[in-house]
Amino acid sequence: MMTPGIMFVSLIFVGISMLVGYVLKQKFKAYSEIPTSSGLTGKQIAEKMLRDNYITDVQVVSSEGFLSDHYNPANRTVNLSPDVYAGANVAAAAVAAHECGHAVQHAAAYPWLGLRSKLVPAVQVSSSLVQWVLLGGILLINTFPQLLLGGIILFAITTVFALITLPVEFDASRRALAWLDNSQIMRPQEHDKAKNALWWAAMTYVVAALASLAALFQYILIYMGARNRNS
Repeated sequence: MMTPGIMFVSLIFVGISMLVGYVLKQKFKAYSEIPTSSGLTGKQIAEKMLRDNYITDVQVVSSEGFLSDHYNPANRTVNLSPDVYAGANVAAAAVAAHECGHAVQHAAAYPWLGLRSKLVPAVQVSSSLVQWVLLGGILLINTFPQLLLGGIILFAITTVFALITLPVEFDASRRALAWLDNSQIMRPQEHDKAKNALWWAAMTYVVAALASLAALFQYILIYMGARNRNS
């Protein structure tokens, strides 16, 4: 069903995603070997950033997994991977401050974060169904094209979610870097490396959003082509 051109675009995004992921891992590996002048661990940096922003109802906890760091608005926890939680290095400081940036967004009622949170239930449902609906829609494209249309709508929900995630992530990094600069926890050279690490982390979201858009466009082209043939 896919033309060579569409398949080529898909392969390009797969390659870009792999490249960005590789560079990100290399950056964090290198920056995790550079100790911060403050000597504070990721946990301590996170707790200090929360205190400095007058946030007292968020806990900093350790979670399993590499780069599994995230902020959970449901139970108000900043979850840091073991290396970040206990690490006293540039990479750990950057990640810890970034995740606290999401907590600051939550406390400030940042609208993009609120919108993303509201979409989570719909995304969970669509993510569990979309691959099967799209597969069935492609197999039955000539007899039941409406099924593919339903799959496109489900996939569009995940694409919108990926796009909304972009301003949320970039703003969290902006808040993190501004706080790291104002708190003088890092020297200028360390701050630049933290900024570089967060930029590469943000690029993974950019690539994911663009890849989702490209895939959505592919499915729309397949549906439109089938509709034109059947009209």
